[in-house]
Amino acid sequence: MATVAEFIRSQHPDILRCWVGEATQTASARGLDGPEFRNVMPRYLASLATGQASNGSATREQLRHVESHVSARLRQGFHVAEVVEEFALLGRCICRAWSAAPPEAQPDVADVARLFTTLHAAMEAVTDLFSRYLLEDEQTEKRYLRLLQKVASESPGLDGPGSRKQLTELLEVILDAMGAQSAALLLYEPKDERLVTAASAGRAHEQLERYAASMDLSTFAGTIAAAGEETCSLWDAGTTELVVGESLRGGGIHSLLGVRLPAHHALIGVLYVGLTATREFTLQEKQRLQTLGQHLSVHLENARLYANLQEKVEALQAERSRREQFVTILAHDLRGPLSAAKMGAQTLLRTPEKLDARRDLALKITRNIDRTDQMVRDLLDANRIEAGQRLPLRLDACDLGAIARDVVEELTALHGERFVLEADGHVQGIWSAEELRRALWNLGTNAIKYGAADRPVTFTVTSTDAGARVSVHNHGRMIPRGDQQNIFQPFFRTRSARKELSSGWGLGLTLVWGCAQAHGGRVELTSEPGEGTTFSLALPRDARPFQKEREAPAELSAGV
Repeated sequence: MATVAEFIRSQHPDILRCWVGEATQTASARGLDGPEFRNVMPRYLASLATGQASNGSATREQLRHVESHVSARLRQGFHVAEVVEEFALLGRCICRAWSAAPPEAQPDVADVARLFTTLHAAMEAVTDLFSRYLLEDEQTEKRYLRLLQKVASESPGLDGPGSRKQLTELLEVILDAMGAQSAALLLYEPKDERLVTAASAGRAHEQLERYAASMDLSTFAGTIAAAGEETCSLWDAGTTELVVGESLRGGGIHSLLGVRLPAHHALIGVLYVGLTATREFTLQEKQRLQTLGQHLSVHLENARLYANLQEKVEALQAERSRREQFVTILAHDLRGPLSAAKMGAQTLLRTPEKLDARRDLALKITRNIDRTDQMVRDLLDANRIEAGQRLPLRLDACDLGAIARDVVEELTALHGERFVLEADGHVQGIWSAEELRRALWNLGTNAIKYGAADRPVTFTVTSTDAGARVSVHNHGRMIPRGDQQNIFQPFFRTRSARKELSSGWGLGLTLVWGCAQAHGGRVELTSEPGEGTTFSLALPRDARPFQKEREAPAELSAGV
């Protein structure tokens, strides 16, 4: 004949499933997700499977689970009768399970009696805990929650000026509410998978502000993060094998109590308080810290949402500013060639008899219309690149050195003898001469615009094992590190360009990036103090396979 403990171990999943199915029908259970509702009841049921005391009284572990369950149900708004009924229902589910089992698997009557004595002790503990909470803590807790809400309402963000000070004020309220001597709030950083102190109060305040902990279970902060609904406590920080901040030991802190923020869903951080005394924490203290932690979680989540909203608003404002600036520049730049073309056409209309003699006007009209067409083409291509599409290329066998030589000659005609070409002989491949010419023209004009006026601009064309490389180097100020990350984005202009009000749409480098990417290559940027700036296009020998690929990377950045 099996014992109650053996039977519960073998039927644990079925018993728990029966309990969840019926217990979720209560009004208070509505709106709770699975983990919130089950709470610690699976662990309590497992503790029954370890056996009961000979007189049927609850063990210390079982009472601890009952306390944790009651603590959670108090925060969730359950009535005392509903929590008592949960334990009674658990007993009924155990009875149903063994009534369906064969006789040899059923426990004897004395063993069953001890089980129900244990469950009855749990129900009495529930009633007693509810009464003590209502009599001793309700008004005190309301007062501290009101103070917590007042401080939280004055600190909408986590990243703004004074945010650490306001978080510290929140901790000071919690410190007072708990009668503790130290408190710390550690926020979770997903990128590094670690917990970093956002604020601290009480003893070891200065040192705790620089404390960071891993999520590993060998750390006290890591065990709090893994605890879920239950609190996590340490008897003595000075002797524990868990990793805790050295400043806690140095500050004379011994007993620690921590909660996960929030108890369920995505981790925001952990909160813990410390005492100089070495003792167990009472149920009321655990309950109070859980309640305060729950309200702090709401504030932190609101602060995060507020910060995200602010970031979105700032991004939209920056986008609006860029577009307004672009429309202004576009109208200005298009007006020039269109006005010149219009004036030339009007002159021809006024003197049609001199049409043959005024071919220069016809050429000027053609050139200005070509300029306008090129501006529109650049804009459309930049939009295509921003949408993640490859530029369509007309590929043919061409000489990269010859393309660079043509660009250098055109730039020399416009800007004088400032350009130097260093090219290996016959650097040939299957490329788009038109796109490469536009990319090198943009790099050359950028070098003239932002480079040192008294130093040369050097074009370098070389063969590589993988294909070919063409670089444009200019002397002068380096491009700031922060700008280098975004310099290939459409309409982006460096801080120096904005400060000096230099003309341009901020599309040239985007088109250079798009040219390299469409060929299956990459564009690289190096810019250092005293060494100048170099943009390089690294190209494969044959770009035809890459024109067949439809997907393009989502980000435009140096070296991609």
